[in-house]
Amino acid sequence: MSKLKPILLSTAFALSATPLMAQEEQFITIGTGGQTGVYYVVGQSICRLVNRETAETGLRCTAPATGGSIDNINQIKSGGMTMGVAQSDWQYHAYNGSSDYEGEPFEDLRAVFAVHPEPFTVVARADSDIETFADLTGKRVNVGNPGSGSRGTFEVVLDAMGMSMDDFALSSELRPAEQSAALGDNQVDAISYTVGHPNGSIQEATSTVDATLVEVAGPEIDALIADNPFYAKAIIPGGMYANNDEDTETFGVKATMVTSAAVPEETVYQVVKAVFDNFDRFKGLHPAFATLEPEEMVADGNSAPLHPGAERYFREQGWVE
Repeated sequence: MSKLKPILLSTAFALSATPLMAQEEQFITIGTGGQTGVYYVVGQSICRLVNRETAETGLRCTAPATGGSIDNINQIKSGGMTMGVAQSDWQYHAYNGSSDYEGEPFEDLRAVFAVHPEPFTVVARADSDIETFADLTGKRVNVGNPGSGSRGTFEVVLDAMGMSMDDFALSSELRPAEQSAALGDNQVDAISYTVGHPNGSIQEATSTVDATLVEVAGPEIDALIADNPFYAKAIIPGGMYANNDEDTETFGVKATMVTSAAVPEETVYQVVKAVFDNFDRFKGLHPAFATLEPEEMVADGNSAPLHPGAERYFREQGWVE
């Protein structure tokens, strides 16, 4: 009997140890945005699909709320995040060292794929007499929280229009989750958000108070689009929000997934595979995803080089040469 014990103990140890040796989990983090925004849904949706395959791939994904595009890019650069969602304009600026990244290009930034379009959206109380962006002069405006792509793009529009923060009676820096309540409570006259539609925050703003979507158009915006390939004209369809029956003309960007060249090829490949192998499921996770087409997600909105892991998957599908 005593001779059997070491054999049995050894066998039991081997059986318990084998799964651990075969399945070493790798944790990845995807930066998103505020919990009321579509970025948060993007990150959560991707992680949901990735985590369905953890037993096979070993990848375990989380997608916390963050400050938004610029915050995500900066955290990827510092190694604090594996991937993140970012507006296409801030992907461009970060990689090329322009705008807020002037003289400090993030040369290791890599594109993964584009997601949904994001119109630059301004919502104003109906009693504020704001019909165009120029009408914001002298008003109380929420310009967005520092670190967000929305705030950065708002500042770009200000510059294009020959305006500054000094033109407002108040420039508040509330996050998306806070600004709709502020509009309803008459703490601000207008809010801004670069976001995919339909959006819960905008729905809250237009359903709790009589509010209208503001046109952002004109020669200054036309010139901004002409000078920057990551911008395009956009329409927010009428009827999407309460008391806004007419189309609203504006401009916008694309939401994009980005990462770093330092992230292993296999890691990015498995994330991309999880999304596109389950594409119909992904599209059903938010109305803003309904019109997505894989080929456009590869070709549009990406100004940084494709990460080798993403490129490998897309080549297998015949979407890139």
